[in-house]
Amino acid sequence: MANTRSAAKRAGQTLKRSLRNRSVVARLRTMQKEVHSSGTLSGEQIRAAIAAIDKAAKRGIIHRNAANRRKARLNSVLRSGTK
Repeated sequence: MANTRSAAKRAGQTLKRSLRNRSVVARLRTMQKEVHSSGTLSGEQIRAAIAAIDKAAKRGIIHRNAANRRKARLNSVLRSGTK
């Protein structure tokens, strides 16, 4: 339990932020799974996933290096044309 009003406010803000961030990370994970498990390879699908990863990294939801690693894996799938 927070001791001050400001600490209580920060706890509420943290809770809201973590819920929002969790949904973004779940969406990223879903997009990546769709790319890796889809029967047909769609460049548009991969580009959408990369754009979402960039946006999450820009907002600080995922680390910049983690974003680069995820994008590299998606680009390797795009380059190879197979899974």
